[in-house]
Amino acid sequence: MAKIGIIGSGNVGANTAFFLAEKHVADVLLYDIKEGLSTGKALDMMEAAPVRGYITEICGTDSFDDLLTTDLLFITAGMVRKSGIKREALVSDNLGIVKDTAAALKDYGGIVVVVTDPVDTLTTVFVQESGLSPKKVLGLGGFLDATRLRHLIARELTVSTESVDAVIIGRHAESMIPLPAYCRVSGVPVGDLIEKEKLTEIYNEARRSGDLIVDLAQRSGAYYGPSAAAADLGETILRDTRRIIAVSQVLAGQYGISDVAMSLPSIIGKNGIEATLEPVLTDDQRAILLESAEIIRSSVAEGRGA
Repeated sequence: MAKIGIIGSGNVGANTAFFLAEKHVADVLLYDIKEGLSTGKALDMMEAAPVRGYITEICGTDSFDDLLTTDLLFITAGMVRKSGIKREALVSDNLGIVKDTAAALKDYGGIVVVVTDPVDTLTTVFVQESGLSPKKVLGLGGFLDATRLRHLIARELTVSTESVDAVIIGRHAESMIPLPAYCRVSGVPVGDLIEKEKLTEIYNEARRSGDLIVDLAQRSGAYYGPSAAAADLGETILRDTRRIIAVSQVLAGQYGISDVAMSLPSIIGKNGIEATLEPVLTDDQRAILLESAEIIRSSVAEGRGA
């Protein structure tokens, strides 16, 4: 069986492990810099296995080198947001973690998924520091945003989320770009089902969803949603299902943008990003995308002390 490594055994890392176990995707290896944390959480989850019915092996380790034997790695370690704090404010706290991790993974042969915020900035830095192929480094980004939008559309129409498709591209922030032309309910354009003003409200709610969770929970950021999306992405990669998912990736000329990571829909498979698609954008959407690229570029430079 394949093996998945998770760097960071906090709420996001541990729940990602649990969701992966219940999907029977691969054995999971948890790692955390805090000695004993990953081993303790792994034991707790394995003691739930007889009740939940999964046969996946979840182990913990205090040795980073053990992660080098895995096929897929999630980076979930880092500081999380508190109420009133934007994702970008975490750059100074989390950049060092990602740089150190990248340096230790220069010879890694698997796929890396960055979950830690700010995901676009950190995905950009990870690729720069690790030297790994940009096709093998994915950020959660737009996939999580789209799952939130699917929930909101389904709630408005009182239909199953399984009937709703949604696409959000760009930066994992309030400047994210929902694409109405690619949001459909059983093939019907969402604009035919929801009035324009209400749909705008829904898009804005999706943009603020992460902030709202932090504000309501006060002492904790979102983790069930990110963990579920991460596990789903991991299953897509290891089962080579070639689903089209919007993930953050270092762009290579799409829309005239290079060397910064943002989300675009891509074919995802065993090799990571198999191909990147370029949806048709309006002039306004393209302008937001270009502006977002410059914000991320500046965030990378500021984080490096440039």
